[in-house]
Amino acid sequence: MSKPYTLKKSLGQHFLHDENMCKQIVAQLEYTAGKKIVEIGPGGGALSKYLIVIPEVEYKAIEIDEEKYHYLENTYPAIKGKIILQDVLQASLPYEATFSVIGNFPYNISSPIMFKMLEWETQVDEVIGMFQKEVAERIAAGPGSKMYGILSVLTQAFFEVRYLFDVAPNCFTPPPKVMSGVVRFTNIHNPHDIENFKKFKMLVKAAFGQRRKTLRNALRSYLPAAALTDSLMDKRAEQLAVTDFVYLYRTYL
Repeated sequence: MSKPYTLKKSLGQHFLHDENMCKQIVAQLEYTAGKKIVEIGPGGGALSKYLIVIPEVEYKAIEIDEEKYHYLENTYPAIKGKIILQDVLQASLPYEATFSVIGNFPYNISSPIMFKMLEWETQVDEVIGMFQKEVAERIAAGPGSKMYGILSVLTQAFFEVRYLFDVAPNCFTPPPKVMSGVVRFTNIHNPHDIENFKKFKMLVKAAFGQRRKTLRNALRSYLPAAALTDSLMDKRAEQLAVTDFVYLYRTYL
């Protein structure tokens, strides 16, 4: 018997088939009456079929694959009219009010999806995302770790990040060659008052662009001369906490 849809390697598609795991992921969202939910990459509907039946919530999905769009509409009538057929990286805000995001994120664009969540940060109250385990651990990593990097700092400046649990390859079709991990991001409402995200992002990217060098060398062309005498300049990017990056941004940019 042929499958009702094809799996596209070009889109990084690994579909969940383990029902217990699907339920466990869906259960991680904080549900309240009137809650708005956006599922990114619903694929074959593994999570969607549980999300669309939750009472008193609004649901939308963003899917780039037209074949999956038609499959979902034909298979789950309740989802009709709720799927936005678009690349999430090009999508505009799906709601005017705040909303939560959930998804088994395609591995090949999982980091860009998190940058998109940062772009939407003022309206995204929570993200429950599945990533390749290494990427999930990298986002959740703290200072001093080799895994700590640009996405760790930028995400943790705006969200509380919590690694929830592993997902084994045999939960997917086809099974990926790596472990996966589910992470919760809870919006902490810009506690550092970062007003110019573009400048903050530039600083963090420049610092980690030459992560083996001290910040004095890595940031020499980005910061004014006065900054180069700061004691933080003796450190490398991976040694700085989020608050240290905020201090450099506020003081010198």
